[in-house]
Amino acid sequence: MSRFWPHTAYAEDQPYSHSILWVHVLTRAISTGTVVGTGITSTSYLLRQFKILSPSPLSSTFTGTLLRSQGVGAVVATGLLVVGLPVRMAGRTEIEWQDRSWRLLENKWQVECDDWTYAGMAGGAMMAARRGGQWGWKGRAGIVGAGSLVGMLGYMGWRYGVKGGKFEEEKL
Repeated sequence: MSRFWPHTAYAEDQPYSHSILWVHVLTRAISTGTVVGTGITSTSYLLRQFKILSPSPLSSTFTGTLLRSQGVGAVVATGLLVVGLPVRMAGRTEIEWQDRSWRLLENKWQVECDDWTYAGMAGGAMMAARRGGQWGWKGRAGIVGAGSLVGMLGYMGWRYGVKGGKFEEEKL
C-alpha cells in the first residue's frame, strides 16, 4: 500500500501524513499481535507435550487453537495501538507527522516489506472468507494475521536470502 501514497521530495510537503502513519501502525499491530498469539499458543502446546502443564480441558486441534490465539492477539494489539498512536503523537506538530510518514515512504526496505505484508494479508483475507467460518471471528482474524506473517517471512526470504539484503543499483 505504501506505493500508492503520494511521496513528495520534501517531508513538509507530504500529504496524507496522518493516514500514512495510521495505516502503517495498524498493519504492524496485526503482525505483532499475531506473533504474540503464536508464541503463547506454541509455548503452551510445548509445555503440555512435556507434561509441564496439564492437558487442556478443551478438545480442539492445534491449528484451530493457534488461529484463534493469533486472532485475539491481532485484535488486542490493534486496540492497544488505536489508543497508543494518539497518545504517542499527542502535542506533535503537523511537520512531525509529515516527517514520520515521509520517512516511511522514503525507506525502500519498508515499502517492499509493506508490499509483501499486504499481499499476505490479502491472501489470508481470501482464505478467511472461504474457510474461516469454523473458527469464528477469532479464527478469521487469525488467518489474516497469519497471512501478514507469511508475507513478512516471504519478504525476508526474498530480500535477505535470495537478494542478499541488497537492492540493484538504479540505472539512469
